[in-house]
Amino acid sequence: MTMTEEKINPTIVTEEAKKTLASSIKDPMTYEPGMDQLPSTMLEDVERLMKEFEEQTYSASDVKAALRKDVLSPHDFGALLSPAARPYLEAMAQKAKAVRDRYFGNSVALFTPLYLANYCENYCIYCGFNCHNKIHRARLDLAQMEEEMKAIAATGLEEILMLTGESSHMSPVSYIGEACKMARRYFRVVGLEIYPVNQKDYEYLHQCGCDFVTVFQETYDHDLYGKLHLAGNKRVFPYRFYTQERALLGGMRGVGLGALLGLSDFRRDAFATGLHGYLLQRKYPHAEIAFSCPRLRPIKGNTTIYPMGVGEAELLQICCAYRLLMPSSALTVSTREVPRVRDHLMQIAATKISAGVSTGIGAHSHQKEEGDDQFEIADHRSVDAVFNDLVSEGMQPVMADAIFL
Repeated sequence: MTMTEEKINPTIVTEEAKKTLASSIKDPMTYEPGMDQLPSTMLEDVERLMKEFEEQTYSASDVKAALRKDVLSPHDFGALLSPAARPYLEAMAQKAKAVRDRYFGNSVALFTPLYLANYCENYCIYCGFNCHNKIHRARLDLAQMEEEMKAIAATGLEEILMLTGESSHMSPVSYIGEACKMARRYFRVVGLEIYPVNQKDYEYLHQCGCDFVTVFQETYDHDLYGKLHLAGNKRVFPYRFYTQERALLGGMRGVGLGALLGLSDFRRDAFATGLHGYLLQRKYPHAEIAFSCPRLRPIKGNTTIYPMGVGEAELLQICCAYRLLMPSSALTVSTREVPRVRDHLMQIAATKISAGVSTGIGAHSHQKEEGDDQFEIADHRSVDAVFNDLVSEGMQPVMADAIFL
């Protein structure tokens, strides 16, 4: 079941959204003025391979052949994501664990997100930050930002991921740059998950101290993409797709990507995400590539949003397929998942976990948040609790996965 216009939970789409959808004339594949357009064919390459992915055509023989290989082709990756692989999930998990142990040992990298602002100019009907959702908006000033960073650093964490809503007006690049400069004083690794920007802006943010950029495509089905993203720059599908390339060309050492599982056919979205990372690695061998596997979560104003067809077994299948396709890539499982699921995936395929998480504004240093959350989290454990639970499972928590000399 896919999240098409007809099948979206009716409480998600307001009457206002329906009017916007009906009157929208912007083609999601057309760039807005001022947006960088790269001379790259990666989008065409991913879409060509997606057309060849027919999940029902894979057989048990295809799955077993893929499991015998150490280097997977796109066809092999598709086999591991297909329904035919479900009976072989235990074999996939065992091989994924062996690969994970070979490349990462028992280490798990810890980090936490810091939400700087929740103002947004996009109309994404599944997101709590969308510009028409009635939430309390806030933006940290520099003093509040530093207070948050001090509170996070006091937990022992040495990696931070800073996020904003997608508003270039309320969270301009200059504001984000100042946040990066400040974060560099408190943390060894600084990542950003913000609205896509041009290459020169990534160059500036890298100079300010950012190491890593994460952007989720949400879904790689560009027809559905236009129905889910009704307004704002996020509606421009190819500009978002090429964000990771612009970031790498801007000097970032690594990029993260993912699809929001449950928006569309999760197997096709996982397949496209894996291929996107696979092609990025081949084109930019020096780059560190990271995957995330977020599933839909309820948001303020709509507590009925859940991923359709993506259970825990399917999530495990996706994580194992990513690990086997790109053995050295990082793999994050967010607080969208309950502690039991997160810790189990860390032992099998995932390598990175967030701790002490809030998706609201100003919650690390205050009991009361300054602004509302992006979505409801399912793992509320503190940094110490995540650390101790991992140790009890035989894992070695690591506070930073890179040290700059």
